[in-house]
Amino acid sequence: MCSISFVSLICISLNFFCMGLWFLLNDLTYFLEWEVVSLNSMSIVMTFLFDWMSLLFMSFVLLISSLVIFYSKEYMASDENINRFIMLVLMFVMSMMLLIISPNLISILLGWDGLGLVSYCLVIYFQNVKSYNAGMLTALSNRIGDVALLLAIAWMLNYGSWNYIFYLEVMQHDLEMMIIGSLVMLAAMTKSAQIPFSSWLPAAMAAPTPVSALVHSSTLVTAGVYLLIRFNILLSTSWMGQLLLLLSGLTMFMAGLGANFEFDLKKIIALSTLSQLGLMMSILSMGFYKLAFFHLLTHALFKALLFMCAGAIIHNMNNSQDIRLMGGLSIHMPLTSACLNVANLALCGMPFLAGFYSKDMILEVVSLSYINMFSFFLYFFSTGLTVCYSFRLVYYSMTGDLNCGSLNMLNDEGWIMLKGMLGLLMMSIIGGSMLNWLIFPTPLMVCLPYYLKLLTLFVCIVGGVLGYLISNVSLFYVNKSLVNYLSSYYFGSMWFMPFISTYGIINYPLMVGSLVVKSFDQGWSEFWGGQNLYNKLVYYSRVNNMLQNNNLKIYLLTFVLWIVFLFSFSLFM
Repeated sequence: MCSISFVSLICISLNFFCMGLWFLLNDLTYFLEWEVVSLNSMSIVMTFLFDWMSLLFMSFVLLISSLVIFYSKEYMASDENINRFIMLVLMFVMSMMLLIISPNLISILLGWDGLGLVSYCLVIYFQNVKSYNAGMLTALSNRIGDVALLLAIAWMLNYGSWNYIFYLEVMQHDLEMMIIGSLVMLAAMTKSAQIPFSSWLPAAMAAPTPVSALVHSSTLVTAGVYLLIRFNILLSTSWMGQLLLLLSGLTMFMAGLGANFEFDLKKIIALSTLSQLGLMMSILSMGFYKLAFFHLLTHALFKALLFMCAGAIIHNMNNSQDIRLMGGLSIHMPLTSACLNVANLALCGMPFLAGFYSKDMILEVVSLSYINMFSFFLYFFSTGLTVCYSFRLVYYSMTGDLNCGSLNMLNDEGWIMLKGMLGLLMMSIIGGSMLNWLIFPTPLMVCLPYYLKLLTLFVCIVGGVLGYLISNVSLFYVNKSLVNYLSSYYFGSMWFMPFISTYGIINYPLMVGSLVVKSFDQGWSEFWGGQNLYNKLVYYSRVNNMLQNNNLKIYLLTFVLWIVFLFSFSLFM
């Protein structure tokens, strides 16, 4: 099943890519309408939107998912139910496809809910308590966005149809449509894990690594960004854009800071995804939707590769994810280390790799834009933090000796996983320049003073040096993060967001519920209500039973009383 899925997905991906280029060159947009059912005068129509954006995005999603499925063939080889796993991944991809080509809020909800449901099944795939908790947190966080989308659908009943794409121009000037826009923004923020809904994204790391590679590159978390790219007209002209800029900038900063305190390999990469999502959202909120889309595509390539490398490392370290136990991987796993380093450098924005073209252009456009100092600081500081945690990761995993003598380290991994990774490696190197030439019709020339032009490069170099310095224990005999333990704990735990999302939401309602049960259900209301009524009924039925127990004295007594009653009644009459 792996092989069939791989071949079919990669063929469809290449077809979509060629179609996307054709649509882009000729500036085409196709609406396909399929009349599902026609009853009397009512017809239910499914509409699909094909333009260069949806076709390119679909080709990238299919390319990455095909390589991930190919990779899973070896990674999940010991799983007895590997076909079930592949089916779940395919359902996941199909939900994403439906979401991408829908110009209609109803069909978007179908894809959106499909993503939420299948992601829950995939997160709890390894059945243990941690996975169940992570799956529940993921599902419930995403339900908030689903409810927002349902409210937006209900509000659109005021208009002619649910095809939002026809109303986007009206939306800018209509107050009612601003409500729909704000609900859609809330939905996108939950799906793309912006503050205050960030805690589910690192928790979703409980899923198998191939799923993480798919979820964090091109499917689940990018659905929110893609939806807002479609609704981009609303953001640039309203307060929503400013609010989104603030929240996404803080998300980017928080995730970058948290990754520098993290020791779990997969969580570091998950937090880097969160940081890049913040970058996409923030540039989108400023109105540059093409740049956000460009970064969405390039990020998908190197992030999937990063997760695949992490999966290969975890596989060979006998399922250990702690980077403190790693070291000297460049000797034991040279090819995987090369792929990991290329993906890391692309993430940092190393010139002429995939991430450079999008990140550098975003930061230059930010420097050119009319933007306040705080947002400017968040952009550049977060970029520095990205390089910092990437170099820290490389330092811990690649250099020195293997830090786990007790673990039996395997040699470089199997060829099937490597082939999947090498496919993405090529795309991570050439993908950025290729997309840059294809998407933007004219060569972009951003004219800036030389110190602003070089600021990105300077920030990256400083971030890299700091990443090395804070990791190198021999330079600092006193561990600074342990000296300032409370602040380290605060920054390293995503500003306590996971605790607020779990204990903070669950603890107090349960306490209030316990008090209500004690005071009402087990208190006076119980005494004057159900229990007391029951006791009285039992007592009266016993008395009645005793009366009817064929006792001669009682019969004679009742007969005498009845005669007395009749005489007295006749006297009074």
